[in-house]
Amino acid sequence: FPPSLQVFPSQDPLDRADFNAVEYINALFPTEQSLANIDEVVNKIRLKIRRLDDNIRTVVRGQTNVGQDGRQALEEAQKAIQQLFGKIKDIKDKAEKSEQMVKEITRDIKQLDHAKRHLTTSITTLNHLHMLAGGVDSLEAMTRRRQYGEVANLLQGVVNVLEHFNKYMGIPQIRQLSERVKAAQNELGQQILADFEEAFPSQGTKRTGGPSNVLRDACLVANVLDPRIKQEIIKKFIKQHLSEYLVLFQENQDVAWLDKIDRRYAWIKRQLVDYEEKYGRMFPTEWCMTERIAVEFCHVTRAELSKIMRTRAKEIEVKLLLFAIQRTTNFEGLLAKRFSGCTLADGTVKKPEVPPPSTNPFLEDETGAETDEIVIEKSDTDKPKKPKVPDNPFHGIVSKCFEPHLYVYIESQDKNLGELIDRFVADFKAQGPPKPNVDEGGAVLPSCADLFVYYKKCMVQCSQLSTGEPMIALTTIFQKYLREYAWKILSGNLPKTTSSSGGLTITSLLKEKEGSEVAKFTLEELCLICSILSTAEYCLATTQQLEEKLKEKVDASLMERINLTGEMDTFSIVISNSIQLLVQDLDAACDPALTAMSKMQWQNVEHVGDQSPYVTSVILHIKQNVPIIRDNLASTRKYFTQFCIKFANSFIPKFINHLFKCKPISMVGAEQLLLDTHSLKMVLLDLPSIGSQVVRKAPASYTKIVVKGMTRAEMILKVVMAPHEPPVVFVDNYIKLLADCSTDTFQKILDMKGLKRSEQSSMLDLFRLRLPAPPPGGDSSGSLSLSAPTPEQESSRIRKLEKLIKKRL
Repeated sequence: FPPSLQVFPSQDPLDRADFNAVEYINALFPTEQSLANIDEVVNKIRLKIRRLDDNIRTVVRGQTNVGQDGRQALEEAQKAIQQLFGKIKDIKDKAEKSEQMVKEITRDIKQLDHAKRHLTTSITTLNHLHMLAGGVDSLEAMTRRRQYGEVANLLQGVVNVLEHFNKYMGIPQIRQLSERVKAAQNELGQQILADFEEAFPSQGTKRTGGPSNVLRDACLVANVLDPRIKQEIIKKFIKQHLSEYLVLFQENQDVAWLDKIDRRYAWIKRQLVDYEEKYGRMFPTEWCMTERIAVEFCHVTRAELSKIMRTRAKEIEVKLLLFAIQRTTNFEGLLAKRFSGCTLADGTVKKPEVPPPSTNPFLEDETGAETDEIVIEKSDTDKPKKPKVPDNPFHGIVSKCFEPHLYVYIESQDKNLGELIDRFVADFKAQGPPKPNVDEGGAVLPSCADLFVYYKKCMVQCSQLSTGEPMIALTTIFQKYLREYAWKILSGNLPKTTSSSGGLTITSLLKEKEGSEVAKFTLEELCLICSILSTAEYCLATTQQLEEKLKEKVDASLMERINLTGEMDTFSIVISNSIQLLVQDLDAACDPALTAMSKMQWQNVEHVGDQSPYVTSVILHIKQNVPIIRDNLASTRKYFTQFCIKFANSFIPKFINHLFKCKPISMVGAEQLLLDTHSLKMVLLDLPSIGSQVVRKAPASYTKIVVKGMTRAEMILKVVMAPHEPPVVFVDNYIKLLADCSTDTFQKILDMKGLKRSEQSSMLDLFRLRLPAPPPGGDSSGSLSLSAPTPEQESSRIRKLEKLIKKRL
């Protein structure tokens, strides 16, 4: 079928899109025998054709009238639309008429509504006017009779009513009433001030008046009046209340000095109790008069103390200053418990902000005893504590006056720390180095804990006094004595290295046993070095945490000025020097054995036996020193690893240099040396855990250094053991095993083999020829390329070698 035609679903094979006549006929007549029914099949097909023709004819006839029916239906639809349009138009016309009718009906109603609204407003305004006029008259009369209780309520109502007439101020009568209200307010204010002046005169020592109901009601009126009236009342009352204080504690009085500062605070406590009893009910609660008296007392006291301390600055001593500060801060804490600090909102003293949470492991609770030790534990570093939130709004309201004089405190701490360091030095000289204790490991010197405990005490104390410049000055003092501790106590007590005498013979070296004659550090000196190293490591970690703590304590604007990096570097230098001393000691102890190795007659060795005596000597020294150092550095494992690495980097090159001095060497001698080298390599690989019951795998960085260095020593001996004939093979073997293009190293190998000068010369010439060419643009001293030469290069080099040998001969 064409693509445009679609056939309804049918199971008839004739309706299929891929109909094939041949296949269809074959399906009807699959065999020759089935052809006997051909007439029957043909009749069925003809019958089917007739039925299809009848169906088609019926359908065609049925479609002849469809067009006419469609046109008739369209015409009927158009007529219906016209009728609908007409009905809609009629409805629209009727709606417009209805709207017009409603407007005519409601026109009069709107006029009545506006009239009602205006009438209501007029009545309300007239009522307000009546109330205002009557209220003003009553207000003036009550003011003259001092009826403050009724005035307080009336005045507030009059003020509220007057607000409704703000838009009518252009009317003379309204403006006149407004002026009368203002005049009444002014008169009330002056009258109330006069009443308070009469009750509490500024001059004179006796208080003629006292609390009364009239004054209590007057305070309620003052709440409604201009705020300046209220402020004036408060100011005059407090000034009169504190007038006795200024007389009693004048600058020339004995009780005015810092040693009697308690009397100032005792006086104000009595005054506050007296006020509560006599005048507590006179002033409204929201005025917070008790707190205002206390705050004004603090301001006056701060000014008076500042003035007297400037005058008598030379008389201020540390104990006196700290006594005054302690009593003052206690008083400020008492104020914080008693009052909320709501009257401080004028900006005189701001409530301290809550600092952000800290992750400082140095942080401890400082509300307890100030002499608690600073304990640095690894477990604490994972559990940071939050700092205490400063919740005292009165902090510094009086004690701020002591800040300019805190230099006395700083100088005192400088002196005390100097004496503390001197005491540490004297104690160390008297008591000597710490006793070696393998069980506890390298003990940290107790003096460093004492120093940091004192530092914490100073820091906490100073932060309570001030968090400004005095903290920076204290930090400078801390830095000074951290450096002094590092040099005087730590570096100053490191044992000095002594050069060993040269009276040792090879025989004595080879027979060396436990009682070694080599000058080296004693057990006590080794333990002292490890103890100093552990102490420096403790100081380094604690100094870092001290820096973080100081930055938390100081003002944010001064935080950048606190930097203890220089002091941490100083302790790092002490650690480095201690490790270097341990390395030099063990290195020097092994020197005689290496010297004995280089002076042995290796060409006379007849057979290969066990390890040589010099190897036994080196192993003995390692087994003597390393376990002591490891046990004493158990708490600082990383520095023991550094010691091992530095010793390997020092010993292995020295061993190779002494190996080059062993000349000449026979084949058997080289085999013995190779055996000795392997023994040393095994010992060095086991160095970190030698003599330990707990076998721990050596660090990969250390193992790499030992394997690389000792493998080079083994390769040198393997080259020496190789026959030098033919020369080309020997040279290539050297380049392959050592990958060293230095002629000096090759010369030393030839010396070890004991070759004659003539043989060495030809060998050196051959070596220079066999050296691989350096890469273009590269440095000749760079890494060696061991790529195989081409056959042409090989034959050319052999010819040159033959010519050189003929010339020599």
